[in-house]
Amino acid sequence: MSNRILPALPGLSWNVTRRPTWNTRIHTAVTGREARFRRWSYPKWSYRLSYEALRANAALAELQQLVGFFNSHGGSAESWLYEDPNDRQVTAQAFGQGDGTRKAWQLVRAYGGYTEPVFELDGVPTVFINGAQQTSFSLVNGLLTFATAPAAGAALTWTGRYFWRVRFLQDQLELNEFMRQLFELKSMEFITDRT
Repeated sequence: MSNRILPALPGLSWNVTRRPTWNTRIHTAVTGREARFRRWSYPKWSYRLSYEALRANAALAELQQLVGFFNSHGGSAESWLYEDPNDRQVTAQAFGQGDGTRKAWQLVRAYGGYTEPVFELDGVPTVFINGAQQTSFSLVNGLLTFATAPAAGAALTWTGRYFWRVRFLQDQLELNEFMRQLFELKSMEFITDRT
């Protein structure tokens, strides 16, 4: 598991695909009725990026940066961090309500009305209890633990940025040199990893 972040390179095309995936078991009876069982609590998000131009000259070395990043993770062997430009921060995101005894809370983010946990933070978040900023807490993998349990009924919110822990889907990259020292990568796919 690596905490390296996918480098932001200028050759990234506009067309970025993001897809939520669930794992559902469907049992169909002889009568045609179905019973469905959700195997995952949260979806896995898969991404497909393409790079229209990666410059390989010594001054810019964009190709070398991307290939080095891929190889340093052994293809799909090791996870890393991705900063999704469209899903990377929250403002005043509710993550719980105090009950006077509980101290630990998982940070979450809502997307289209659906809430899922946040594990990889970009810096220290700003945390509030009933709108008052807090500083007495610890944080490990998105699990926030207050020094003192929030009072019953207290609204818990946070503001901050986060990453997605992902891994490559394939163990190879197909790079095409279409001009001298200019390469394209038509598809680079990765998926969230809940390790």
